Amino acid sequence: MNTKVSLAVHKFSSCDGCQLALLNMGSALVELAERVEIKHFAEAGVLNEEAQVDIALVEGSVVTKADEQRIRQVRQNSQYLITMGACATSGGIQALKNLAAEPEGWIEQIYPQPEFIDSLDRSSAIKAYVDVDLELWGCPINSKQITAVITQLLSGVVPWDDREKLCIECKRQGHVCTLITQAEPCMGPVTRNGCGALCPEFGRACYGCYGEAALANNSGLGKRFDGLGLLPLQIKQRFSLIHPDPSAVEPVDKQRRRGKA
Repeated sequence: MNTKVSLAVHKFSSCDGCQLALLNMGSALVELAERVEIKHFAEAGVLNEEAQVDIALVEGSVVTKADEQRIRQVRQNSQYLITMGACATSGGIQALKNLAAEPEGWIEQIYPQPEFIDSLDRSSAIKAYVDVDLELWGCPINSKQITAVITQLLSGVVPWDDREKLCIECKRQGHVCTLITQAEPCMGPVTRNGCGALCPEFGRACYGCYGEAALANNSGLGKRFDGLGLLPLQIKQRFSLIHPDPSAVEPVDKQRRRGKA
């Protein structure tokens, strides 16, 4: 008799959207539960956070000292660790505090009793603290991503990290390009596929929640945004959503001074 692969789903600082994406899988979740043994998934009512598992799915970012200690324990208790969603892969919305000029003072400005707040100066991705085997970007992720990854792992195949550009998906679906036709600062040319081109489908510019695509021409898109009238700071802010180091996207005015533009 074959032993089922064990699975745990852990939540850190997040909105629970990626866990809800799992619960909303419907019949696919039932089929998945038949193939794996879910040992911990608090959102689904299964509690055993200290369980040793083959696969751990982690949602959310590290924002407290307790989070930092807990993620190290999760790493020790799992053979294969997958981060899912923008919070776990890049810090999420809570990482806005990383942009504060004086990060040590924002808690005092918001809370009447800041001494009760246990918060690190930065909201960091999981990979800043432990080794991560695979990242699933998105805000939130979709059920197809999880189904594909779990199926590949159960089949003994190394999961494929799809980093194809979102523009390819737009072309497949016949969407009108928002960057060209609407002069919107769309991040599609440098953002990986995975969302199904949801924003462009409704005429909105992609803002990059699925992470950086392979072979992304960041400087080229930055020049295009400059041509649309965006200021250097606005361009940097656009790329800060997906680029691991926003300072690596050199402002166009500096490129001009160096004879690059």
